[in-house]
Amino acid sequence: MAIRMDPSVNVLGGRLAPCSRDPLTGFFRNGACDTCAADQGSHTVCAQMTAEFLAFSKYLGNDLSTPRPEFAFAGLKPGDQWCLCAGRFLQAHHEGAAPRILLRGTHQRALEIVPLEVLQRYAVDLDQP
Repeated sequence: MAIRMDPSVNVLGGRLAPCSRDPLTGFFRNGACDTCAADQGSHTVCAQMTAEFLAFSKYLGNDLSTPRPEFAFAGLKPGDQWCLCAGRFLQAHHEGAAPRILLRGTHQRALEIVPLEVLQRYAVDLDQP
């Protein structure tokens, strides 16, 4: 049975913008924070990595900065963009470690977990068309 991708719509109601092709991100590894029912982690928030967030994530057991060649993963560094799990983003927000995000690259399904007002606080693309 084929996995059916949800429509590529961002939290603002427009077309989902790409998040990152280098490093290649997304549940589908298509460069966008697309999602589907099989994406139990809801990898829907397009975030710009910071040293603080990477350390926070590693502390919680999800080491995103160490290269894992067996998974063709070079490791993330500050400035990289990555599709984060919405729940982890919300947790980082509560702990004061949330990274900046791109609303246009954040999938509308993130709103099932993170309120739009919270996402807007970290947006780097609010003033862009």
